[in-house]
Amino acid sequence: MCRLLLYKGKQPILLADLLTNPAHSIINQSFDSRLRIDHRRPLNGDGFGVGWFDVEDQDSTHTPCIFTSVTPAWSNSNLVRLAEKIKSPLLFAHVRASTSGAVTEANCHPWNYGRIMWMHNGGIAQFEKIKRKLQNSLPEELFLFVQGSTDSEWAFALFLSFLANPKADTFDHQELKSAMLKTIAQLNEWADEAGITEPSLLNFAVTDGASVVCVRYISSKTEEAASLYFSSGTRFECYRPGHYRMVKADRREDMVVVASEPLTFEEADWLTIPTNTVMVITPKLNVLLQPIKDKFYADERGMEVKVGDDVTRIPDPLCKRTAINEISKFLYHHNVQDIV
Repeated sequence: MCRLLLYKGKQPILLADLLTNPAHSIINQSFDSRLRIDHRRPLNGDGFGVGWFDVEDQDSTHTPCIFTSVTPAWSNSNLVRLAEKIKSPLLFAHVRASTSGAVTEANCHPWNYGRIMWMHNGGIAQFEKIKRKLQNSLPEELFLFVQGSTDSEWAFALFLSFLANPKADTFDHQELKSAMLKTIAQLNEWADEAGITEPSLLNFAVTDGASVVCVRYISSKTEEAASLYFSSGTRFECYRPGHYRMVKADRREDMVVVASEPLTFEEADWLTIPTNTVMVITPKLNVLLQPIKDKFYADERGMEVKVGDDVTRIPDPLCKRTAINEISKFLYHHNVQDIV
């Protein structure tokens, strides 16, 4: 099971402050992953990738820069050097534990198609049984686009096929969210047709450089998806070597961090994204959370929120706008909306 991280902020952040410096940075998670579902293989050493948007590259050709390697992230000195010099307002990072495909750079996340960037934590169950259907569904250009052999990259091609124009200069966050939900629905439909009952773990993340859409998802009504957390605030600061915290100076949201595992030991900084939920970070840094109400939807999963000093899980029916007063203080502070 891989680990992933993404950042979107009003101001660029030094990559090292997310990738290498925190005590539980994603680089540390590559050899000290604590929340993996598969405890038999605790290492994420089958390569890594970092993708970022240059703050000065804002024209119509605005595409991400991606650096990948098959070496373990913890031993790549070039990654450390780059992280100490590069700043970006939008970052994707991924450390890989291979479940599908060989250990090659072509199989390292993230990938991009024009300005669209994609990564995945999890696996499509018994992918070989639906691979041909997926490939046959793609237009020629997207079929030829795939260079690697992972289920994750083929899922990316499927996602692109649901966009009206994957080469467009701009995308509305609603279109990205719709394509993400269609991708999950199509994979589930093909799994049903193939008689696959093993759950797929589909923690996908995608961005066009302006919006971000990610999902925490499993094709099961009872099991939990792979872990995914988010934190938001005014600034992400180091208060002693290796120790960071998310500062919330006021009710403004200047940055959002999403990660497979929290980067800090400050419990109040992080909230769990509920299983089978889609999360949208808009260009204005509004955070939108919506349950995915398909046949694997279970309302008791609800939404985890912090009220005062306590963390509680609000069942989905109680998250409706008519009952939002119970958690309005939290939602207002974090600029989170539950869309139902």
